[in-house]
Amino acid sequence: MEKPCCGPGYASPAEAIKAPRERLLYTIAIYTGTGIQKPDYLATVDADPESPTYSQVIHRLEMPGIGDELHHMGWNACSSCHDDAGMSRKYLLVPGVRSNNIHVIDTATDPFAPRLHKVIDGAEIKSKTNLSGPHTVHCLGSEIIISFLGDAQGEAPGGYLHLNKEFEIVGRWENSMGDIPFGYDFWYQPRHNVMVSSEWAAPNTFMPGFDLEEVGHLKYGRRLHIWDFEKKVPVETMYLGEDGLIPLEVKFLHDPDSTHGFCGAALSANVIHFWKSEAGKWEWEKIIDVENEPHPEWPIPVPGVMSAILVSMDDKYLYLNNWLHGDMRQYDISDPHNPVLTGQVWMGGLLGKAPEVNGVKVAGGPQMYQLSLDGKRLYVTTSLFSTWDNQFYPEIRTQGGVMLMIDCDVENGGMKINEDFVVDFGQEPNGPSRCHETRYPGGDCTSDIWL
Repeated sequence: MEKPCCGPGYASPAEAIKAPRERLLYTIAIYTGTGIQKPDYLATVDADPESPTYSQVIHRLEMPGIGDELHHMGWNACSSCHDDAGMSRKYLLVPGVRSNNIHVIDTATDPFAPRLHKVIDGAEIKSKTNLSGPHTVHCLGSEIIISFLGDAQGEAPGGYLHLNKEFEIVGRWENSMGDIPFGYDFWYQPRHNVMVSSEWAAPNTFMPGFDLEEVGHLKYGRRLHIWDFEKKVPVETMYLGEDGLIPLEVKFLHDPDSTHGFCGAALSANVIHFWKSEAGKWEWEKIIDVENEPHPEWPIPVPGVMSAILVSMDDKYLYLNNWLHGDMRQYDISDPHNPVLTGQVWMGGLLGKAPEVNGVKVAGGPQMYQLSLDGKRLYVTTSLFSTWDNQFYPEIRTQGGVMLMIDCDVENGGMKINEDFVVDFGQEPNGPSRCHETRYPGGDCTSDIWL
């Protein structure tokens, strides 16, 4: 029986699905790498179809410095502290992956105009914890854990920063990194005392741009790591080999009793499914394989570059992107061993299948995306990382990024780009910027973890 309580988040994934529709989106917008000497900013987008400013940027919160490269962000509180009335989902933590600064944004005082609450200084993080390159932010009760991709000099493997609810540095979260070579994303299932982490590369490797030879030189990851969550140590490694080149985003199902999870391997363009067998052993398999596509200007067939994955709150659908191909896909994962393709749409990409969408020429390809809690609306942005953008989509420097909305059929499966919603970041007041990750004030499909 679900106990009544008044903390942030929801009692269960089923309760989250019933939450009110999102009316506002907070989206990272960056000038880093564009040549425009302006700070990156947090854009507030009106997502209320009844509003006169629907599908427009209605507020811009500039960061204090230039060149942060805002990338991923996360909430100070989620459903993991649902039974704590003293907590609220008030602050959005927005790290700069280049500056190391972590911006704590107050979104509750005025949700339409977020304000800067505090900056956790990147130099202080380096000196106190020997960490750089912040990436994934997760809350656990009143504590906050952030994965970092490098040490203070930008070399792998990095580690995990532990903040308390006052946003003070507690220190490193992990007790050991074991023999983990690289860090990136992570997700945990506390009921099973497990955390799974994935691998990208050292900041010194990926920040200048992508060099395929460095994959062959083992400078990019190809493993998933199983952690003892309570002891904060890695206990097992799943070596994915050629099936799992650059395994980026990792997600468990939302059901806190489940051990099934998924990882998108960007360069292999595969989805890896992992789970704990009845015998108590961690297993993995490749369940989706996106074929490379020939391109007249490429010496090799173009890989999809599956840079993100997302699971719907009801655990029925998995969404993936192919950033270089230009398509978003929806799979029914009711049977996680046998996914079924149920929807596909095109936007941007190198294959020329969707040069224009809703009157806007899309530079880049589908990259980050966030799904509404009820699973019906998928908001997609087009920028991956400034140097990689400039390398693969040089036109994004002058055209800027785009946010689109895809309508998702949650009953039968299916996807369709919504013709009434488009946010063209090429038209921003200070010049074209690029949009990356998106969050909603009430939590979203990549925030909440249940204890």
